[in-house]
Amino acid sequence: MTRTAARPSAALYRSAARATLIAALAATGWQIAQAADDSASPATGSSASKQANKAADSATYQSVEYANAAKKGPQIIVLAGQIKSANAGFTAKVTPTNIADFAEIELGKANFGVLERSDLGPLTSEIETAYNLGDQEAVKKILQKGRLKSTRWVVKFDILKAEPVATVAKKASGGVIARLANILGTGKLTSAAGTAVESVSTGDEASVWIVGMRYKILDANTTEQVATNYFEDKMELGKSSGTALGVESEAAGGLTLDSLAQRLVQKSVREIDAKYK
Repeated sequence: MTRTAARPSAALYRSAARATLIAALAATGWQIAQAADDSASPATGSSASKQANKAADSATYQSVEYANAAKKGPQIIVLAGQIKSANAGFTAKVTPTNIADFAEIELGKANFGVLERSDLGPLTSEIETAYNLGDQEAVKKILQKGRLKSTRWVVKFDILKAEPVATVAKKASGGVIARLANILGTGKLTSAAGTAVESVSTGDEASVWIVGMRYKILDANTTEQVATNYFEDKMELGKSSGTALGVESEAAGGLTLDSLAQRLVQKSVREIDAKYK
C-alpha cells in the first residue's frame, strides 16, 4: 500500500506566516506588544511608545549648575531682545518674550537679583523704549522709581542666526533587494519570503539647524555696553518611516527649537555668572 505523505497542518502554515510577518515588521522597527490594562495609553510598552518617550526625553528641560551661584549677583532687568532671522519656521516656535522668560529663570538660578518684567507692569515698555533708543535722560528718570533705583544692569538676548543648513533623505526598496538576491544566485526566494521582502520599504530624513544667540549687558544708568558674546549650537530634526506587508510605521522627533534657544540662554548665563559678578 502506498502511503501519502502527511500534509502540513493549517496551524503550521499560520505559525510560519506569523513568523514571516514578525520578521518583516521588525525590519521597520515595529513590534507586536500587549497594551497594559491600567495604562492611560494603549500603546504603552510598545516600541512606538519607547521611541516617542526617548525623543521626548531629549527635549525636556535640562538643569545646569552655575559655578558662582553661591555668590549674590547685582540687581538686573532682562529686556526682550530681537530675533533677526526671517525664518518663519523658527519665529513660529520662538519669540523674544520666550527667550526673556527663560533668561529670567536662569539668571535667578545663578543668584542674580532679577526684577521680573511681569512685576514692572507698564514700566516695562518705557524701559525697553529708553534703552533701545539709548536715551540716557529717559533712563535716569525711570530708574528713580521705586525698586528700580538699585538696578545695575540691563541684559538682552538676541537671536542673530536661525536656519536649517543641511537636509539629507534616503529611501530603500525591498523589491530591489529581492530581485538582486535572485540575480546574484543566492537561491530563488520562496513565494512567501519574496512577498515579505518586496513589501518592505524604508525611508530616513534628517535636517540640521544652526541657531546663534548674542547676549548684551548694558549699564543701567548710562545705557553703555558692559559686555557681550555670541554662542551657536546645532539641532537635528529627523524622520524615519517604513512599510512591511501593508503595515506602515513612522517616527519623528529631535530637540525642539525653543529647547535649543533655552540651552543657548544657559550657555550665556553660565558665562555671565563666571565673569561678571
